[in-house]
Amino acid sequence: MRLFISLAVLVGFNLGAVAQTGHPPLDAGSDLFLTSDQCIACHSNLKSATGEDVSIGYSWRASMMANSARDPYWIASVRSEVTDHPEAQAIIEDTCSTCHMPMARFEAANHGRQGEVFANLDNPLAVDGVSCAVCHQISNDNFGEPESFDGGFIIDTSRPAGERQIFGPHEVDIGRQSLMQSAAQFVPTQSAHVQESELCATCHTLYTHAINDSGEESELAEQVPYFEWLHSDYRETQSCQGCHMPELDDDTPITSVLGEPRPQFSQHVFRGGNAFMLQILNKYRAELGVTALPQELERSAGRTEVFLGTETARLSIEAAAVAGSLNAMVTVESLAGHKLPTAYPSRRVWLHFTVSDANGSVLFDSGALRSDGLIVGNDNDTDGTRYEPHYDRIEQPNQVQIYEPVLIDHTKQVTTGLLSAVRYIKDNRLLPRGFDKSTATWDIAVIGDAAEDENFGEGSDRIEYVVDTGDAVGTLSVTAELYYQTIGFRWAENLKKYQTAETERFVRYYEENSERSAIRLAEDSVVITIK
Repeated sequence: MRLFISLAVLVGFNLGAVAQTGHPPLDAGSDLFLTSDQCIACHSNLKSATGEDVSIGYSWRASMMANSARDPYWIASVRSEVTDHPEAQAIIEDTCSTCHMPMARFEAANHGRQGEVFANLDNPLAVDGVSCAVCHQISNDNFGEPESFDGGFIIDTSRPAGERQIFGPHEVDIGRQSLMQSAAQFVPTQSAHVQESELCATCHTLYTHAINDSGEESELAEQVPYFEWLHSDYRETQSCQGCHMPELDDDTPITSVLGEPRPQFSQHVFRGGNAFMLQILNKYRAELGVTALPQELERSAGRTEVFLGTETARLSIEAAAVAGSLNAMVTVESLAGHKLPTAYPSRRVWLHFTVSDANGSVLFDSGALRSDGLIVGNDNDTDGTRYEPHYDRIEQPNQVQIYEPVLIDHTKQVTTGLLSAVRYIKDNRLLPRGFDKSTATWDIAVIGDAAEDENFGEGSDRIEYVVDTGDAVGTLSVTAELYYQTIGFRWAENLKKYQTAETERFVRYYEENSERSAIRLAEDSVVITIK
């Protein structure tokens, strides 16, 4: 048997400020890091010019970054992988802890040990997630280089405690430097590299290698949003931070202690697409050890839903007409700076298209979502060995346009196991503006029928719907909706077979909340009169 898993370079990083107000400081026992409760006192209680609470610590602790090690889906997924590949458990946990438990993993490596996941679920350094002292200690020594990916960020360990640099975009005078050095043992140092996309790319660029008996050496681009962004027009106009950490218009203090108004205040909200998991973290906060306040997580989930529903995609129904049958062209436009959806392959976006007659009776329905998270008509949801193809033209209700990546193993069977997967059999995720699919490299390529679809290209896709309207008279109501799930039905369903505490817990969470698993990104509707 050959064992192939990408080993990340050891380092650490920290991004915000966690810990419930009134809780005692976490005893991390580290010379390299402080847990975020040490940062939150000074970098919270911040107000924008309009009076909005923009506290760095409070915003961060209600984000997925802060809860990267508490994420029950991630924990269940790691358990499923080590169950499938028990001989590789140590290396799997080491690799997976690199970016989900970066401080604990770095400390372990600094003492000649591998990182662990399950033994660290109550380790203060581990559960602090992607915390302040991680991200703000990363240097730009290898930014954009291949060795920086897969968690290969670099932190300088040569400086002793009390002299370690912590980077930020603003100049800090000697007095404030001394204050922070005294309070947190770090020296604030101005450097704009913390605002570069290459910082995010260190962890959000991940390649895996299959573990199988075939001897086939296969590299899988598990998630590469940085390269998708680099192949788009957005590389010239907006960084990762520019979208996911939006700047305030007015100068705002970054600290409540001797703070002075600063330009380009980057909000530490880390807005993304995982409102579903934020809701789960809030609902099961006691079980998961979540420290953010309920109202903070509710606000974070609500902000995410607004972001998804207003700044992610646009939808329009064009050229709708009835001549024997109804013909309508639906255009989906992506507003994202990378593929939509991007990153972890459990995510999917799809079209729900309906036609109703004048009495409200549904004549055609493609892409309806059941309360258990299953998309009606999707081959993969009803049968895990199959998958729904990409369409240019849809004529039957059981045909559904789903924008997604689909993995296969070395036997060419569809799989949701990352370390069983050797390649994608389908990748028709919506492309960002400026993305040339003809020049895309293998790791960001369009795969399957979409590669030859002339209506599928940079920034958009156009799909023709042809509907037999029978003897319908009067008017027809035509509606198109674009939906998004961070965890598709099959990715949760496939965890059931493992029967471990971690997988059973997440399956329970999913089943109890599946009716909220999808968020509508965009919609359009028209009314057509049959002549």
